[in-house]
Amino acid sequence: MGMILGKISVETPKYEVIQSTPDYEIRMYSAAVIAQVTYDPNQFKGNKDAGFMILANYIGALGNPQNAKPEKIAMTAPVITKSTKQEKIAMTAPVVTKSTTAGDNRMMTMQFILPSKYRRGEEAPKPLDERVVIAEEGERKYGVVKFSGNASDEVVKEKVENLRKCLERDGYKIVGDFELARYNPPWTLPPFKTNEVMIPIE
Repeated sequence: MGMILGKISVETPKYEVIQSTPDYEIRMYSAAVIAQVTYDPNQFKGNKDAGFMILANYIGALGNPQNAKPEKIAMTAPVITKSTKQEKIAMTAPVVTKSTTAGDNRMMTMQFILPSKYRRGEEAPKPLDERVVIAEEGERKYGVVKFSGNASDEVVKEKVENLRKCLERDGYKIVGDFELARYNPPWTLPPFKTNEVMIPIE
């Protein structure tokens, strides 16, 4: 019942709020270890979140963990979706989805941030599926705005444009494309969903 009503009971990324305004927060996120997978949504009937099952199998969310130990790894939140054009951009959060445009091919990268007990990449269990890659992320700074409801493309686009304008107005230098953080499973009632749009800044 708690998940339907938006209760977040899993580990979330550690960050420090550097500045809080009526329009956004500036946050510094701590270093983290991530598991990621890159794929072409067209091979999954256009499903942008197709990497979720691959990563869920790695941590053992759906049964036996598909890693070398094998070791069950706790799920974290949020799920982060990221859109980018060819340049590489630093990532954050437990589940991250990036889209990379190369010609007409649109690739997605989805990431889980692993629990904080894993401080280095080599401490995380080795994936059995070669599509799963373990990586380390350093400290990262973002402008962030929080909102509830369903994170439709239209809503997200509006939130990103507003956040970008506010950050530029206040003199922040944007250094990459936005990330969408979704903290709840799909069956959470929309008014109780927690979402964030995050834009990396210098």
